[in-house]
Amino acid sequence: MASRTPFERWHRWSRTHVPAVDAVWAGLLTAFGLAVTVGSGGSGVDAGFVLGLCVPLAWRRTRPVVAGAVVAAVAFVHLAVLPEMSPVAPFAVPTAIYALAAYAPRRVAVGALALAMIGGALAGVRYFGDYEGRTRTDMVVSATTVGLFVAGVWAFGRMRGLRVREVEALTERNRLLEVERVKEAELAATQERTRIAREMHDIVAHSLTAIIAQADGGRYAATSDPSAAVGALSTISDTGRRALTDMRSLLSVLRDDDRREFTTTPGVREIGVLVDRMRASGLDVTYTVTGDPRGITAGPGLSVYRIVQESLTNVLKHAGPRALAAVTLTWRPDTVTVEVVDDGRGAAALVESRPGGQGLTGIEERARLHGGRALTGPRPGGGFRVRAEIPVEAPRSPSKHRDPGQAT
Repeated sequence: MASRTPFERWHRWSRTHVPAVDAVWAGLLTAFGLAVTVGSGGSGVDAGFVLGLCVPLAWRRTRPVVAGAVVAAVAFVHLAVLPEMSPVAPFAVPTAIYALAAYAPRRVAVGALALAMIGGALAGVRYFGDYEGRTRTDMVVSATTVGLFVAGVWAFGRMRGLRVREVEALTERNRLLEVERVKEAELAATQERTRIAREMHDIVAHSLTAIIAQADGGRYAATSDPSAAVGALSTISDTGRRALTDMRSLLSVLRDDDRREFTTTPGVREIGVLVDRMRASGLDVTYTVTGDPRGITAGPGLSVYRIVQESLTNVLKHAGPRALAAVTLTWRPDTVTVEVVDDGRGAAALVESRPGGQGLTGIEERARLHGGRALTGPRPGGGFRVRAEIPVEAPRSPSKHRDPGQAT
C-alpha cells in the first residue's frame, strides 16, 4: 500500500479529532484577537467581544446550532455598539456561518443564511461604506459585496455538509450491507447444517437398519445354513462400505484443509438399485413405475430417492417379519408421485417411536422443500403408507438415460 501524503494523514487525523482541532482554532483566533486589542489600546469591552466571537467556535462542529447562535448574537450586538470592526470578526463570523451551513439541520442553515445576508449588508454599510463623500450607490455596493461574500461562504459550507452527509450515508449503507452479508452467510450455514443433518440421518438410519437385519438373519442361519450366513456377511460388508463412502462425501464439505471427496448424487434412476439392496437385506418389496419416466433436476430427484429410502428403512425396522412392501412411482405431466405401502405392524411401531424422531418429519420437509406435499399414516386394515407428490422441473440438459425402474 502506497504511503499517504502529509495532507492525507492530516485529513484522516483531523476527522477523528474534531473537538481538538476546533478548540485549537478557537484558541489561536482568541489569542490573536486579544493580542491585537491589547496592542491597540482596546478596552475590556473590546476584549469581551473577542471572547464572545471566538470561544464558541470550539463547538462549531459538535454543537453548531448553539455555537452559531452565540456568535450571531454577539455579532449583532457588536454591530450596534462598536464603531470599528473587531479584528477577529472577519474570521469568526464566516467560520460560524460555514459551520452552520455544513453541520446544522436544513431549516437552521437556511435561517442562518438569511441572518448572515442581513448582518453582512449592515456591516458593509457601517464598516466599509462609512467614509467622507460616500454616496447611496457606494453604500449599496458595500452592502451587496459583503452580503455576497457571506452568501458564498454559506454556499461552500452547504456543499461541504452535503458531502459529509453523503459519505455518512454511504458508510451506513456499507455497514448495513456487511451486516446483511453476515446474516445471509449465517443463514446459509444453518441451512447447510440442516441439510447435512438430514442426509446423515438418512444414510445412518438406512445403513444400520440393513446391517442389523442382515446380522440377525446371519446369526440365526449360521448353524443351519452357513452359505446364507456368508451371504449376510457380504451384504453387511457392502452396506457398510457404501455408507462409509457416503459419509465421507457428505462430511468432506465441512473440511477446509483436506481434499474433498464427491460421489454421484442419487436420484430417481437409483431407486431400482435401492429396492434391490433392500430386497437383499431381507425385505419383500416390489417396485412399479407408471407413466412416462423422464429426467428431473437433482434436488427433487434426491428428495424422491431419500423419501423412498427412509420409508423402506422404516418398513424394515417397524413392519415386523414377513411384511410386504410396495413402492410405486407415478409420473404425471407436472408432478411425480411416490408411494410406499406395507402390510405389517409399522403403524403402531412408528406411533410409539415418533417422539424425537427425524424420519417422518424429514419426509414431510423434503416434499415441502420443492413445493410438494407428503402424507404419512396408518392404512385402513393394517400397515402404513407414505405418499409424496413433488412438482417436476425438467433439467436444462435432458438426461439420455431412461429410468431403470420397472415393474417387478
